[in-house]
Amino acid sequence: MTDHRTLPSEISAWRVVRHGTPSEALQLDRVPTPRPGPGEVLIRTAATVCNYNEVDGCHGRYRTIDPPLPYTLGMELVGEVIDTGPGAESWLGQRVMATATGATGAHAEAAVAPVAMVFPVPEELDDVDAAAFFYPFHLAYLGLHERARLTAGETVLIHAAAGGVGSAAVQLAVAAGARVIATAGGDEKLEVARKLGADVAIDYRKSSFVDAVVEATDGRGVDVCFDGVGGDVMLDSLKCLARNGRHVMVGFASGIEAEDIPMITGRMLCFGNITVMGVILSYRDTAMPAGTGYNPVPRDVADGIHAHLVELLRAGRIRPLVGNVVDHTELPAALDQMEARATIGRTVVRWPS
Repeated sequence: MTDHRTLPSEISAWRVVRHGTPSEALQLDRVPTPRPGPGEVLIRTAATVCNYNEVDGCHGRYRTIDPPLPYTLGMELVGEVIDTGPGAESWLGQRVMATATGATGAHAEAAVAPVAMVFPVPEELDDVDAAAFFYPFHLAYLGLHERARLTAGETVLIHAAAGGVGSAAVQLAVAAGARVIATAGGDEKLEVARKLGADVAIDYRKSSFVDAVVEATDGRGVDVCFDGVGGDVMLDSLKCLARNGRHVMVGFASGIEAEDIPMITGRMLCFGNITVMGVILSYRDTAMPAGTGYNPVPRDVADGIHAHLVELLRAGRIRPLVGNVVDHTELPAALDQMEARATIGRTVVRWPS
């Protein structure tokens, strides 16, 4: 452990102080430097990244992460481990990518993270690319492989294919030998999907993606749908599944409220001969007891996933998609852009060294 006297007593942090748009809700404050507990590390922040659930957090509509105001926003960060709690000493001095404890607190000059959600940064990645790598590729891999069991030769429908997670899913599906049908809004985003390897790119704003998928598959449908949008898009996507098709729910970009609205009937499942499943990026060293409704992925599985992703990165088969890089003082405006659906790939936030 680092001697606490060498650490600053306060740091800068973006806190949600009221509910509203990001530019209305966020305030850059000085807060006490957090201290790592058992199994935790303290990371000096080099870069963070914008996530849509942070927009929801600013509005106060994200029930999963809804601490009392004020609180420091931010899920992911990249930086150097400068302090550790008991049991985490081996991480001291390492350059890492991580999810902050409780998925809050990352948009600050330093943040605490549990070692179960901390990974070494591949030396090939600078801080910006590292910030765009961890969450999208781990979540996409969990959805496509851990859950949907995608195999070579299958056809996969990927929504929001020019976004951070969607762009990672396109690349991983291509690397797995699948045929990719991608949806996105607008010519620029469609071109991004094609350059990443999508065989078919559909502008959902111009026409029904269901009709386009039916046409692109000669009426057969897709084997897997990777859905980070949810809501009505999920219901329409179920119509696109072939027999024994698998729909994997990854997120709710169309509106976080859909997270808690019952939408699927037994008739849909039985008549469709389909499987509907979900996935969450959450790693733990110990299993949760049955009955909690929460089944995180074991850390040893996560280590294998990370190693495989690094292999794909080094082979040039995947790459992080960074659409914009902003200074930490511009975070509220960057999240406003995300809320307006005006971003491509990941928006990375640089923090002063």
